[in-house]
Amino acid sequence: MDIGALLTSAGINIAICVVLLSLYSILRKQPSNVSVYFMRRLISEQIKPDPFGLERLVPSASWIVRAWQATNEDILAAGGVDALVFLRIVVFSIRIFIIAAMICVFLVLPVNYYGHAMPHNEIYAESPEVFTIGNVKEGSKWFWTHCLALYVISCSACVLLYFEYKSISKMRLAHITGSPVNPSHFTVLVRAIPWSRDHSYSKSVENFFSTYYPASYVSHQMVYRASRVDKLMKDAEKMYRMLKTIESQSKESYLPCLCGGTTHSFTALNIEEESVKSKTSDDGLQPSQREKLEKKDVEKIYKKLKTIELQNKESSMPCLCGGILRSFKVPKTEVENVEHKANSDGLQPSQTDKERPAAFVFFRTRYDAVVAAQVLQSSNPMLWVTQLAPEPNDVYWSNLSIPYKQVWLRKIATLLGAIVFMFVFLLPVTFVQGLTQLDQLRQTFPFLRGILKQKFMNQLVTGYLPSVILMLFMYAVPPTMMLFSTIEGAVSRSERKKSACTKVLYFTIWNVFFVNVLSGSIIRQLSVFSSVRDIPTQLAKAVPTQATFFTTYVLTSGWASLSAEVIQLFPFLCNWFKRFILRKQEEPCSSSALTFPHHTEIPRLLLFGLLGFTCSIMAPLILPPLLVYFFLAFLVYRNQILNVYVPKYDSGGLFWPIVHNTTIFSLVLTQVIALGVFGIKRSPVASGFTIPLILLTLLFNEYCRQRFSPVFKRSPAQVLIEKDRQDENFGRAEEIYKLLRTAYCQFPLLCPDVSTSQDLSIPGNSGQNKDHESSQDPESPNPGFQEISLLS
Repeated sequence: MDIGALLTSAGINIAICVVLLSLYSILRKQPSNVSVYFMRRLISEQIKPDPFGLERLVPSASWIVRAWQATNEDILAAGGVDALVFLRIVVFSIRIFIIAAMICVFLVLPVNYYGHAMPHNEIYAESPEVFTIGNVKEGSKWFWTHCLALYVISCSACVLLYFEYKSISKMRLAHITGSPVNPSHFTVLVRAIPWSRDHSYSKSVENFFSTYYPASYVSHQMVYRASRVDKLMKDAEKMYRMLKTIESQSKESYLPCLCGGTTHSFTALNIEEESVKSKTSDDGLQPSQREKLEKKDVEKIYKKLKTIELQNKESSMPCLCGGILRSFKVPKTEVENVEHKANSDGLQPSQTDKERPAAFVFFRTRYDAVVAAQVLQSSNPMLWVTQLAPEPNDVYWSNLSIPYKQVWLRKIATLLGAIVFMFVFLLPVTFVQGLTQLDQLRQTFPFLRGILKQKFMNQLVTGYLPSVILMLFMYAVPPTMMLFSTIEGAVSRSERKKSACTKVLYFTIWNVFFVNVLSGSIIRQLSVFSSVRDIPTQLAKAVPTQATFFTTYVLTSGWASLSAEVIQLFPFLCNWFKRFILRKQEEPCSSSALTFPHHTEIPRLLLFGLLGFTCSIMAPLILPPLLVYFFLAFLVYRNQILNVYVPKYDSGGLFWPIVHNTTIFSLVLTQVIALGVFGIKRSPVASGFTIPLILLTLLFNEYCRQRFSPVFKRSPAQVLIEKDRQDENFGRAEEIYKLLRTAYCQFPLLCPDVSTSQDLSIPGNSGQNKDHESSQDPESPNPGFQEISLLS
């Protein structure tokens, strides 16, 4: 590959970026795309569409200006601490690679180019290897520039990492102390509850914590096996959203005898949350009892709901003004009839049939919950396993039913599956590397010799096509790793996403960096790693030669992926299909909104950071495209956080330790590769100065691990006790108690009361307090029906 092939790849990717970003600036102005490009704002605030004008069809950079002007407070309010921490990763990358680019481009690059080990041609016909450290002759006295650059980059990275770690640690503590009352701070998730013949799991939990935590135990909420009622509730919510969209779909509407048009009015099924809660509370149905609803009754409700829209079209009558009056009525008492039938048939099974050996246990204070979560509860570590509960919106309910004894087996199985998938992925990576070797490609495929003689096709195949193919294969990695993390048994969505993030990170570093560097046949790759002592030497020989491929990968997977991220191609196509093919218009809801894909974007940022560190002194040409990527990422991700992604939970910056550890790994790997290069080039002075740098970097990492890492694993007792005292002084005990009663409800629309042992405000006051709230509108003239009229 020559400079011409590299410039061809850069030109193609620049053109793709300009086209997609211009297209995005037009599409975002169209009212039909509001739910795609402004979902977060659409849910949190009312958006008025701008009147039609020519500016809608003209590209503009207004979104870039808004993203640049947004403050950290805006980001924190829109996306939470996780979003702000993610942007801190981008800012850290910009700062460190500005320093690296300044010293490497102006100091190291001239030394590499004038190393006099290779003859020079015209600049466009030069091989990219003349800009690498491989062009410097052995024993050169100029290797001190590379060693100096390595010291400057490493020290700057460590200083920036320290201040970022310190700042984010304070941010996490502020998230704990400054946030509103969080039910997860008072809740402990208990798993592996032992089975008893004499009583249910619920009774076992109550007896255990009443005995060993009599002063702090408040109540508990059992986990039940998912049932047919889940599907019924999801279908009910779906039908309710469909009813809400009938108003927007009805275009002809008027009042009789007043406007001479057409009137659409209907009486809709009232299935709001309060109605269902009131009915289930009055009927006394527990999740296990609702499971016994006969299947034909469930199907009857579902079919009745599905006919609502059809009835709206079929039920029409002439209006007095010559228009058409369309109306329909759906009885709200349908669900009540089914539930009454279920009760009258004597369906009262025991709760023990559906209880799972897991429960959420509530405590009076945050400190009590932390102590209970960290203490070993039983002499058998496989029983009464406790941990702090995730946030209510963060709970992954389906995995709570997994027996705890299976978790370690699942982790081993998913680890083996990930390793197998990693080695299977060697096939496409090896194929991609074959495309970069033009002579090998001509020998393997003789029929391509005629095509490859054309200059443009030669540059396209060797410069652009390999990185595109690798990027397309990499799109299959995040969903696969997310599936592995789900099978693994994560009890929270954030834990599942964090596990998937780690797996994707390891996978990309192995396949994109190491396998591409040590390219060749699979047997050769395995033989390389069979000798550990030869790894630095092999990396030192291979990294400079593969730097050009990494540059094209940054252009393709970096620049183009950001353009694809901002345009949201898949949601855009789905929205277009629903609106213009299916003719459906659904109101935006948080359940259908996208959350930020940390498990794909963080590994990509860290991979590019790894490539930047390792190639900075070896092949500095990668730094300018890398800086462009990080600057563009800063604008794109700010725009997406402010407008598109809806945060459903906030882990408080738990992803940062992954970032810190990966950056330290990248620095140490860079130093090891530099040590190998200095050894090959016979520069003992540079090698001697590099060894202490490796040790200092490892010592710095150990200091950060001791100083900051515990904050991300455990909450400090001092902060928790102060928060508990503030709640006690301000009399928030009753408010917290009411919040805990409904926080961890497995069936949101059919939420049973928790089993209560004692009141938060009065220790020892046991009992079970149930509220029965009526969903009936006292001002409604016709109970059971809701009148909706649409006016044109």
